[in-house]
Amino acid sequence: MDEQTTRLAYRERPPQDILAAAILQRRAILFVGAGVSMAVGLPSWQSLIDHLLDDLGLERDVIEGMHGGYQTLAEYYRLKRGGIGPLRSWLDRNWRVDPDKIAASKLHKLIVELDFPIIYTTNYDRNLETAFDVLEKPYAKISNAKEIASATVGVTHIIKFHGDFDDDASLVLTETDFLNRLAFNSPLDVRFRADALGSTLLFIGYSMSDPNIRLLLHRIWQTWEQSGHRQDRPRSFAFVSQPNPVQEAVLANWGITTVGAPEGMTADEGLTRFLRDIRKRLDAKA
Repeated sequence: MDEQTTRLAYRERPPQDILAAAILQRRAILFVGAGVSMAVGLPSWQSLIDHLLDDLGLERDVIEGMHGGYQTLAEYYRLKRGGIGPLRSWLDRNWRVDPDKIAASKLHKLIVELDFPIIYTTNYDRNLETAFDVLEKPYAKISNAKEIASATVGVTHIIKFHGDFDDDASLVLTETDFLNRLAFNSPLDVRFRADALGSTLLFIGYSMSDPNIRLLLHRIWQTWEQSGHRQDRPRSFAFVSQPNPVQEAVLANWGITTVGAPEGMTADEGLTRFLRDIRKRLDAKA
């Protein structure tokens, strides 16, 4: 079989097969968004917006036309309060999910059992860490340069890409925080670029219209385009809640294949089934 035929056969394999093989080779990265936490009862971004408006004494219509939403409000909060410490404390208190709910979550159980070597998350909450704790599986949490250097080798690395409640300085919460990350040169960005180049990626729990995640996907594509070896890029996937032909075409151009829930299933049910299919393939290869 020549190289071109081999590449074509690889491209035509089901996503679950490709992801299972990449996990076994320790060349797979899971990227987890807010949708996964909301599946176990985490409040939506709207609850944060409502809290900011109430705390700052603002009318609801003040955010009309704001594309940044909570990010711009959080920026205003920092200007008015002189810092985000109280806001971080409110998030830490109110964005907690009962460990029993996480223990009962089939979705979180599958995430742990799939044994991705690296999990990136833009979520501030501790739900992933709790899932690993409940199932007694070791991991290393990483949210800054110090933790990159000290992380235990041989366990799943949970990388808090937008920060962690235990480290205020790591949080990417305000508009300035997000704009600063556009440079894509923080220690976590450097780590991600290195990890992503040789790995198959799976994005779950994201709205693919989110400008921040789209920037991330574009940067990965750009790195491969400039490398001169784009044909050798590992395949990557994004599980989407609703099919959208425009998004699918744009993401496909960036090297991301979208996967959706089967007809008649909710997004959570479809994602759980998709991850379970990967698990079955791993068990078959064990």
